[in-house]
Amino acid sequence: MTSPDAACHELLLRMAGRLPDELLWRMRDWLADGGRDALAATLPRELLRHRVGLTDHERDLLETAVVEWGAAHQLLDAVLPALDPDEVTVTFRADPGAADLDTAALSVLAVVRGHPGCVELRQGSRRSAGAPEQRVVLVLGAERPWALTGTLQRVLRAHGDRTPCVEVLPPHGEPPAYHRAAIIGSAPLWRSAAALAGA
Repeated sequence: MTSPDAACHELLLRMAGRLPDELLWRMRDWLADGGRDALAATLPRELLRHRVGLTDHERDLLETAVVEWGAAHQLLDAVLPALDPDEVTVTFRADPGAADLDTAALSVLAVVRGHPGCVELRQGSRRSAGAPEQRVVLVLGAERPWALTGTLQRVLRAHGDRTPCVEVLPPHGEPPAYHRAAIIGSAPLWRSAAALAGA
């Protein structure tokens, strides 16, 4: 059975590209820091405010996460339904200088290498109309991925990124369309010895 924390982490992953970065990083930080009351009050309201619909699976994740934390049932019932959101409205590209890691990437790398369960670290830049390029960090595999997400977000904010985009994905399975595009448009920065041995 999926824990509320794991369900909330997966749902927030699926909100990448669908909710604003300013909101998403904050909710991920609350999850990492045990801010369940804040998430229960905020997440359903923000889905409504931004008119973000949920698939049946995403609705199950929402209910698994926030019902136990005291979310209002009438808010959950008002969240819009949606079909599979496969449209990606942004593009990703690997930084041509990815081999020359900046201090932010080196700091992220140090954390990821020491976190149990991590298989791979990737980095790319996201472009969207009318917005500056945004660094996107992708980690495949991790125990307690919501905790790692929070730690990496804080590392990136310490290096000047106001809205850090950190995506900690399971090592197996089909990622959402946003993350498939991000993986394709990113460069590998590190792979675990076990992953290299299995390659």
